[in-house]
Amino acid sequence: MDQAQSPAVKVPSGVFSEKRSRDLLEAQILLDKAHFSPGVIDGYGGGNTRRAIEAYQRANGMLVTGQVDAGLLEALRSAHGGEVFASYTITQFDVAGPFRPVPGGMEAMAELDSLAYESPAEALAERFHMAQAFLQELNPQSDFGQPGTEIIVIAAQDRRVEGKVTRIEVDGAASVLRAFAADGKLLATYPATVGSADFPSPNGRMTVRTLADKPIYYFSPKGRDWGPGRNLTIAAGPNNPVGSTWIDLSKEGYGIHGTPDPRLIGKTASHGCVRLTNWDARALGQAVEAGTTVEFV
Repeated sequence: MDQAQSPAVKVPSGVFSEKRSRDLLEAQILLDKAHFSPGVIDGYGGGNTRRAIEAYQRANGMLVTGQVDAGLLEALRSAHGGEVFASYTITQFDVAGPFRPVPGGMEAMAELDSLAYESPAEALAERFHMAQAFLQELNPQSDFGQPGTEIIVIAAQDRRVEGKVTRIEVDGAASVLRAFAADGKLLATYPATVGSADFPSPNGRMTVRTLADKPIYYFSPKGRDWGPGRNLTIAAGPNNPVGSTWIDLSKEGYGIHGTPDPRLIGKTASHGCVRLTNWDARALGQAVEAGTTVEFV
């Protein structure tokens, strides 16, 4: 990745305010590095960030407050510290596309040969785990479609989970997925959308069956009282209904997967499966294998 971190990166005035603090933004970035994911990084607080803080504090024997304080920042900086912002030069690959609007409704999606990003800005925001509106706020005059353009991003990017995940716990009440090592160590937590009142996720235990990168989405109306009344095949792509990763579970039709709209993770309902951001689903997929236990609690 053509990225260089530098303390000299200057951000536009007005980025930080009473609602968006630098300390909170730094905590989100470092929690993301530690795989205690806050979901979309934007410098604002919320349930996903609070739960990530609580999980990190609990896992590290700290007083569980769910708040950004000096002790939390000291622990995160010591283990995962680095710059908050970075400069990035847009490449030809970043703007190669294809980019296209995503239509509403699965029947319209099924007419396309890919569910690609809608714009270079959307792709770049997802690469750095950040809200697209925040990326644009940091670079108000930038042309994201022009190679060679230097932009400001946050210092977050894909990282592998350190260790092998042998057990996954899906907590629907807390909207959290937890990943454990064989010795019981908590390796990662991710905000999750887990079913709904009308379409609850299953209870009990199942296992990972297989993993699909860039999955094609197959819809069947059988047994469903929602969606189109016919079979549909929707092409792969990050804006596919199941995002860019599908972790197939041993109960037919159920999986852990990405999403085309990471802002809604942990805040809306799903049709029974477990939704993560595309980058969290990808990280989890790299750390599991067939046979990994998945428990719904």
